[in-house]
Amino acid sequence: MAAAVAFRQLQDYLNTQVLGQPSLVEHLLIAILADGHLLVEGPPGLAKTRAVQALAKGIEGNFHRIQFTPDLLPADLTGTDIYRPETGEFVFQQGPLFHNLVLADEINRAPAKVQSALLEAMAERQITVGRSTYPLPALYTVMATQNPIEQEGTYPLPEAQLDRFLLHLSLGYPDAATEQEILTLTRSERLEGESSMDNPVSQASILSARKDLLRLHMDPAVEAYLVALIMATRHPADYDEELAHWISIGASPRATIALDRCARAKAWLMSRDYVTPGDVSALLHNVLRHRLILSYEAEADGIQKDQVIDRILQCVPAP
Repeated sequence: MAAAVAFRQLQDYLNTQVLGQPSLVEHLLIAILADGHLLVEGPPGLAKTRAVQALAKGIEGNFHRIQFTPDLLPADLTGTDIYRPETGEFVFQQGPLFHNLVLADEINRAPAKVQSALLEAMAERQITVGRSTYPLPALYTVMATQNPIEQEGTYPLPEAQLDRFLLHLSLGYPDAATEQEILTLTRSERLEGESSMDNPVSQASILSARKDLLRLHMDPAVEAYLVALIMATRHPADYDEELAHWISIGASPRATIALDRCARAKAWLMSRDYVTPGDVSALLHNVLRHRLILSYEAEADGIQKDQVIDRILQCVPAP
């Protein structure tokens, strides 16, 4: 109960700091609750970095932002062994990945070796340097941003790394009314300074909330619906001829697990003790967007992944 109140206060605080992006705020909280990583894609200036910084102010734990660049080295993320001449020993100096909340800004600008180091941290919750392996904190989340406009000096993320992200959120521009509210907020911050949350959510509350998610009731019919949505990506011909033409490779079991955890987190944030089919369908786009591989024919026809997911929702009946 205390955890639920704390998260409602956190959500209210984030909505005052990040205007016009309620979906981003909700999915930041879902990622924290579901113990997963979030990839946020959108043009510059849509408060992607600001949202993660605001989240860091609202939870107990340490935060670090890493600006990904083509000349970044794995040791810049993981840390390295440093020689101490006074003792004649090597001492490990932790890198920024050892923080509770890590913002990987413009993640697609780093080369393959850096992505490999980040992948181990995301997947195994540990870091290996030389012959030693170091565990990461129990509360550990990577929030990555990606700019879809610029392609110069970028490296496409490998499918294995994309699959490690719990959610892939795509952002759009705010409307005119929200734009005016943003102007008012930025002027206020320049005059009075940025506000902060009085009582940040404790790590104990977050870990407690994660256990609460597992206790939520999910009807067998809703669970079957969830599985059917994933099966439609692997055996599209069983559901629709056009889907079979569009999808080359479907989602892995990790997508099923992610959809279950995220649907539970959404239900919990709405103060319900049960999961509805609407919770599942509402999160399908962000769970599958980075996990589907479309056929050459679909790409040649200009078919977008969101169109494919819309078609899946149409072909799989909800209970």
